[in-house]
Amino acid sequence: MGGNGARLDRMILLSGWLGRWESLGRPFLHLPRWAAVLALGLLAATMALGAAAFAPQPEAPPAPAASPATSAPGSPARAKGDMALYARIHARMAAGEGYYTAAIAEQHASNYPTRPVVAVRLPTLAWLQAAVGADGVRVLALALVLACLWALNAGSAPLASVPERLGASALLALGGGAALSPVAGYDHDFIAGLLLTLALLSYRPGRWWPALLAAGAGLAVRELAAPFVLLWLAFALTDKRWREAAAATGLLVLLAIAMALHFQAVEALRLPGDLASQGWSAQAGYGLPITALGQLTGLRFLPASIAAPLAVLPLIGWAGLGGRFGLFAVLWFTGLATIMALFARPENYYWAELALPAYAIGLAFAPRALFELVRGAIAPTSRQT
Repeated sequence: MGGNGARLDRMILLSGWLGRWESLGRPFLHLPRWAAVLALGLLAATMALGAAAFAPQPEAPPAPAASPATSAPGSPARAKGDMALYARIHARMAAGEGYYTAAIAEQHASNYPTRPVVAVRLPTLAWLQAAVGADGVRVLALALVLACLWALNAGSAPLASVPERLGASALLALGGGAALSPVAGYDHDFIAGLLLTLALLSYRPGRWWPALLAAGAGLAVRELAAPFVLLWLAFALTDKRWREAAAATGLLVLLAIAMALHFQAVEALRLPGDLASQGWSAQAGYGLPITALGQLTGLRFLPASIAAPLAVLPLIGWAGLGGRFGLFAVLWFTGLATIMALFARPENYYWAELALPAYAIGLAFAPRALFELVRGAIAPTSRQT
């Protein structure tokens, strides 16, 4: 039965624009020599950028009063940070307050901005916490990790070998282990990242809707997941998969409606003197998403000379994997990195959680991809096809 499903998926893919790409198998095996050399050069340059970004930086000056990390005046003992804020909102909701009343009151008290509307999180995760508790959300997060492990080993990486899948599973389990953290149930980006990982790993051309539901759940938790769904829509449209495209469009329409309702609810409780966010046009460059990986993963315990290559190599692993699976992953990860490079402030490093733990498992695919690039770079020109 599983073999028939895999053959059906492949026939569906080969009928559209992905057919030629799918037929290549592992794309690095088909690179001409100059392209393999160029790819290795770009990899070396990116690693150098990463090493520079990982290097210790001079201590930054104190954040201005409007910074989201700053506590309210007159409340020096008040716990700081986003997770502490969300925990206080949860406590107020547990005492009977509605989400928006609790969230706006806490953001006022903690000197957090409430403008623009995205400075206030969507209520989805808070409502889930109210239903099952913060620890219940952590249990659900662990269930998502198990679902991701199942999806990874049920055929989502057809071009990966068994050892690569075992390595990817170990990396996925390590990344998903963050669900054991006491604050994991409050972390919108972490939960959304798990849902997007499940969407990526569980996609099947002949049975795409469960993966799209996972992507929709991620979108409901964190609106920054919209580029993932937009990329999905682009793939479906280009490949003339009209039902899939309509479903992805429906998710984006639902997001637009939800954001409009969210705006109205926040606007009704805003005060004239509410703080505004510092904006999202920092143009921090690609060093930011690379260092974000260091802050969010075990790379922070390694020296820069080791951490920087390890932060970049997963992308090579995904690129070398090929197929719709690898191509979608590479476009998603590079797209998110570009969004961070252009718009995120350094304190928005947590946006990178939207790519985790999926991005990290590319490290298991990297050794073979590197070998294929090096072989292509040193092979005689006559061998290139």
